[in-house]
Amino acid sequence: MPKQVSVPPKVLGRSIDRRLVSTVARIFVAGVFLFSGFAKVVDIDGTIRQVRAYRLLPEAVVPTVGSGLPILEIALGVLLLAGLLTRFSAVMVTLVSAAFFIGISQAWARGLQINCGCFGNDGLNPHPVPGYIRELVLNALLITACSWLIRRPGSRWSLDAGLGLTLDDHDDDEDDADSEVPAIPLNGVQQ
Repeated sequence: MPKQVSVPPKVLGRSIDRRLVSTVARIFVAGVFLFSGFAKVVDIDGTIRQVRAYRLLPEAVVPTVGSGLPILEIALGVLLLAGLLTRFSAVMVTLVSAAFFIGISQAWARGLQINCGCFGNDGLNPHPVPGYIRELVLNALLITACSWLIRRPGSRWSLDAGLGLTLDDHDDDEDDADSEVPAIPLNGVQQ
């Protein structure tokens, strides 16, 4: 029986280039995390105040989280921009974005009137709901993009590909194919 070949999905009759989708997802997530990290790192005191405003963490760890978060965001953004350790970085961004999603959700549910602090803005906000919605949607998009990257980390212009750290696209497609493994003849006799 001949082996079935996986055909890329089509949108409006056109094939989707999965490596291009991965590249766009990788650069989108990297851009958001780099922008957010740099906005926070220029005002570490404001970032610490914003972490404190969520009232989720014990005061003893607030300065460490507030100081370390921008560095983590920048590091993950650089790794994704370079396409290095893409799957690992996507998993880490998913965890961080899920934590942000939960933090923003609980702030909204508890009626806290704060800016999220996602891009360095801090302080009280008399009308925080539009900001909460915007940040929840953004974090949902980041999680979605990272879910794609976890499944398909191979992308264009990445160090992973240059260093041989990801499978080729055709190797990845074999996971999707509903193909049968050909029978191996025993003693030269086809079964």
